[in-house]
Amino acid sequence: MHLRPRFLLLFLLGWACRFLTAGSGPLRTVADIPLPGASSRFDYACLDPGAHRLYLNHMGAGEVVVFDTANRKVIRVLKGFPRCTGVLVVPSRHELYVSAPGEGAVAVLDTTTLKEIARIKVGEFPDGIAFDPDDQRVFVSDESGCQVAVIDARAHRLLSRIPMGGEVGNTQYDPASRRIYSNVQTLNQLVAMDPRTLKVVDRIPLPGAEGNHGLLIDAEHHLAFAACEGNAVLLVVDLKTRKVTASFPVGRGPDVLAFDPGSGRLVVASESGPAAIFQEEGGTLRRAGNQDVGRNAHVVAIDPVTHLLYFPLMRLGLRPGLRIMAPSD
Repeated sequence: MHLRPRFLLLFLLGWACRFLTAGSGPLRTVADIPLPGASSRFDYACLDPGAHRLYLNHMGAGEVVVFDTANRKVIRVLKGFPRCTGVLVVPSRHELYVSAPGEGAVAVLDTTTLKEIARIKVGEFPDGIAFDPDDQRVFVSDESGCQVAVIDARAHRLLSRIPMGGEVGNTQYDPASRRIYSNVQTLNQLVAMDPRTLKVVDRIPLPGAEGNHGLLIDAEHHLAFAACEGNAVLLVVDLKTRKVTASFPVGRGPDVLAFDPGSGRLVVASESGPAAIFQEEGGTLRRAGNQDVGRNAHVVAIDPVTHLLYFPLMRLGLRPGLRIMAPSD
């Protein structure tokens, strides 16, 4: 009985420390939401702000978790997507594209009914996904297949495969130049493709890169951000001059990047846990700090309306969970 006051004191001190440090970093935790399924790896996530939906690929379970961001609850768990990695919602088409490397395919779902429309064989290991709205084409990184697969979004069929010459990291569309960009992580290159001719039109060398996998395009400032898994750095690439203009150390195993255009905030999520936060100012980046999110916090999505950040985690306590964070300021 004499130990009870001691335990009570420790409990209160723990909560006091948590309260005092909750806002000490560039981000603060708003909510931790339990997610269904076993504690296993999540991969990409994508957000449809207009529909208040967040799509999370639970890679270890082969499931897509559909989360209602307005009511903060899971509304559906879609099964049957082996080792699901890349995911992209296309609101204009009311479609969701999901990479399923376990069968070398990309699934197409109707976002209204959440029913599958098509499943298209594309290669060995489909991963990141990008959409060209002008030509209505979907571009998929085939990582170990060393190519980018092209899907006709109107017909839901494989249109072409573009050889890259090395393992392909993430793929993004640049609306300013109307080019598709892919990281070729074994060549340390950023490769540009013409989405109409389906030809490689440029290969930008990335000095200082080792395993450039994560990719994000800032079309307004003609910049590309490449997260390098091999040496844990973020590279800033000027797409006009084709030069690397800056390099920043980030957490080990950097993967997914997210950008909030309203605030100019760039977030680099990493396997090791700390998210690196940057502020874009005049076409350059300023480090705003690091935020410890949790182990395997290598996925992040940002809502451009609410500015909330979503980190799916393979373990929050004894089960998977979604950590929702907000800027401390």
